[in-house]
Amino acid sequence: MNLHLSNADIVLMIALALGISLFLAFRLRTTTWRAVVIEALVANAAAVATVVAVEMLLA
Repeated sequence: MNLHLSNADIVLMIALALGISLFLAFRLRTTTWRAVVIEALVANAAAVATVVAVEMLLA
């Protein structure tokens, strides 16, 4: 199965990652820089997984 991500998909990944990271920042109220980095990584992974899953469903 070929998976082709366009520019709109990349923009959606960035928007989802920013939204998820803002949600996690307000929800968890982290104070250390390590926790902020982990939240950012989790948000990026969730955004990429969401866009890839949608693309696979629509393909």
